[in-house]
Amino acid sequence: MATPDGPDATPGFDTSQPTIARVYDALLGGKDNFAADREGAATYLKYVPDAGRCAIENRAALVKGVQYLARTAGIDQFLDIGSGLPTQKNTHQAAQEVNPRAKVVYVDVDPIVLAHGRALLATDDSTIVVTADLRDPQGILDNKEITDHLDFTRPIALMIVGIHMHFHDDEKPDEWVRTLMNALPSGSYLFITDFVDTGEPLQKAMEQAGLESLGNGWIRTPERIEQHFLGLPLVPPGLDFLARWFPEDPDAEVPAAEDLQPYQRILMAGIAKKN
Repeated sequence: MATPDGPDATPGFDTSQPTIARVYDALLGGKDNFAADREGAATYLKYVPDAGRCAIENRAALVKGVQYLARTAGIDQFLDIGSGLPTQKNTHQAAQEVNPRAKVVYVDVDPIVLAHGRALLATDDSTIVVTADLRDPQGILDNKEITDHLDFTRPIALMIVGIHMHFHDDEKPDEWVRTLMNALPSGSYLFITDFVDTGEPLQKAMEQAGLESLGNGWIRTPERIEQHFLGLPLVPPGLDFLARWFPEDPDAEVPAAEDLQPYQRILMAGIAKKN
């Protein structure tokens, strides 16, 4: 149970430094965060007053993407890397609304995610939470909890939602994703959202907020974000701002990009298929 200063401190958790999962939780209005995380969220809000709305839009995009994958693409296995703390609506809830038998593995490096996730999912045999790091993709693939839960001979949706921005290009994050995608069979999908750079001041402000609060959070051009998909073909409507991105209805009438609010031009989403 959360205390006034945040969730119960489990031995070994460093609560003096903000983490991505807990700052995101604070921006979403959650309670599973500590003072350092709330300070990190306050830094985001200082530079981008609508940062909380950006977080909510990213969560809504996650739901749109998962339900496209479960309903239209027929995917019933999800590997959600950098899943963060449980909130509404989670990947397993979005998927299981469409297919009650869908299986989900949540992966996050923050041990608090493991503690809270396992408590939440104690009675859900179709969903598990594992502590692992995208920086070690082979460790994810060798994790017996994951390989026992998902069938790697059948298509899997790999989700890297809201995570790429926290890794600098010098770290070669696309290669981590490539290692994971190479292990997935044909018919699998790659679902990504990322901070975008089209030259707008608020986008740069978001980057500054991330660097100041977490020490990471880089923006990238749309062309660079497309490279995250490793040359795999994007499903319609391709890569777009979250408010214009409807993979289950790619021909939907959407506002022109220039008519979006500035905070709606901070994140882009896309899904690609491995043929």
